[in-house]
Amino acid sequence: MNKAFVKESDHDDDEEAAALALAIPPGSKNYITPAGYQRIKDELLQLIDVERPEVVRIVHWAASNGDRSENGDYIYGKRRLREIDRRIRFLTKRMDLAAVVDPSVHHGSDQVFFGATVTYCNQTGEERTITIVGIDELDPLKGKISWVAPVARALTKARVGDVVSFQAPHGLEELEILEVSYPAPDAG
Repeated sequence: MNKAFVKESDHDDDEEAAALALAIPPGSKNYITPAGYQRIKDELLQLIDVERPEVVRIVHWAASNGDRSENGDYIYGKRRLREIDRRIRFLTKRMDLAAVVDPSVHHGSDQVFFGATVTYCNQTGEERTITIVGIDELDPLKGKISWVAPVARALTKARVGDVVSFQAPHGLEELEILEVSYPAPDAG
């Protein structure tokens, strides 16, 4: 089969980075916690030091077996290599754009900033706890929301006891801040 018919786009990572960049307000940095930055770094090192060399070894072995046109190890190995290289480029770009912010500098504060864990109550009395993190760290199922999310933007700079409003998808919502906490500084 002609390579032109099976060639995958090398611009997928550019599109993914562009989509994430759109989430960052113009003129702002890509804030990330030290733990989030370390996770990206660990994944990048895993890809570079472990996964990529293993796939290169498999592709080299498969190529030495002769006919590459019907060699599954070679074809899928090359595809996996492109995926790994794409992810390495993406992670490298994210690390270059990252501004690491240590939330522990606000330990003991009752004001909401990046990295805060906030417990709030809505108009119906429902309590919720969230942690404000970078766009590369968000995990809504674990209560980690991006600092650019409407609720995070509304909570930022407010203090315990304040009531803030923001435009939710279902209308204007008011939240009362019950508790604000930050991780303790490392005793190093």
